[in-house]
Amino acid sequence: MSKKRKNQPEYTSEEQMKKNYCRICGLFIENEPWGNDGKCPIYEICPCCGVEFGNEDYTTESIHKYREEWLLNGAKWHEPKCMPVNWDLKEQMQNISDEYL
Repeated sequence: MSKKRKNQPEYTSEEQMKKNYCRICGLFIENEPWGNDGKCPIYEICPCCGVEFGNEDYTTESIHKYREEWLLNGAKWHEPKCMPVNWDLKEQMQNISDEYL
């Protein structure tokens, strides 16, 4: 059983929980970025890393490439006004499913 992370809703399974996190940065996204089935992206932009769900995160290789570039550029928020006051990059990235690391 995984530990509960801050600002995370209650889920009945680890699989359900994974659906709401950005594959690049681990930010919780209210609408499942890849849909309920995990295959139908919503094509919205992550306010943290700026990835367009379904465009730049469609393969493991593209996820790694985007994340590497984002981190090398300082892990800046795409929408700085959305950044929590006590934001912790390392803590947030713990939300990324192992299959996308």
